[in-house]
Amino acid sequence: MHVVSISSLKGGVGKTSVTLGLASAALAAGIPTLVIDLDPHADASTGLGVRSDNKQTIGQMLKNARRAKLQDNVAASAWQSKAAEKKSRTRIPVLDVAVGDAYTGIYDRPDLRTRDLRRLTQLLGRTSGYQLVLIDCPPSLNGLTRMAWSASDQLLLVAEPSLFSVAGTERTQRALELFRQEFAPTLGPVKVVANRVRKDSAEHTFRINEMRQMFGANMLTPEIPEHPEWQQIQGAAYSVHHWPSKSTGPIVAQFDALLKEVMATDKTARTA
Repeated sequence: MHVVSISSLKGGVGKTSVTLGLASAALAAGIPTLVIDLDPHADASTGLGVRSDNKQTIGQMLKNARRAKLQDNVAASAWQSKAAEKKSRTRIPVLDVAVGDAYTGIYDRPDLRTRDLRRLTQLLGRTSGYQLVLIDCPPSLNGLTRMAWSASDQLLLVAEPSLFSVAGTERTQRALELFRQEFAPTLGPVKVVANRVRKDSAEHTFRINEMRQMFGANMLTPEIPEHPEWQQIQGAAYSVHHWPSKSTGPIVAQFDALLKEVMATDKTARTA
């Protein structure tokens, strides 16, 4: 499994939107995928059209990390049945969700013990059958985010082309280096993706160039454009790849390209 944390220390930059876009691209590409919703707001779970019902949420599983079986408690995304209707296929790729809720907040504190940082790693260590795991992190540097980083092979930092977001991304990178030295020396590459980009904005053009200078090769080429239908797509709990509108073509192509970058990083790391 290739485990990727999608993070940002600044809220409102579209971190969950990028997580959902990558999940949509993985479903369309036929990659068995698990989305872990670590954000106590559980927006990714809502966007993927799932509820915990009689199963344990990710917070409950983390509390019982030694015994809980993640695969027994995941929920199939509503996107799978919609993809089946769209493609008229009986065999649709797996897209499962470890459902989030406010209960995860018990671990979202700055004084989390080192052994608690391994709880998600323990759960994933007994999990199989997925090629890609996407972890939607809360917008903070507290316990849940560090727990996700400890379990990850790769980190994807999401930033808007704005002053505060770019500065926040730089702070995140510095925090990551300290975290890597102290807790995760084998942590894989850290990449940056620009989200909600407007090509007709002079400020966005300036900030994108600034980000390229600051982050160099860690800045991913596919930039995710702002799209007027994005909130409607998420509100309907739809995969962007199956949204019945031709206007989503450009953003679909960008998420496909971003997924290729993520999977290519996995192959490079394994070769190394």
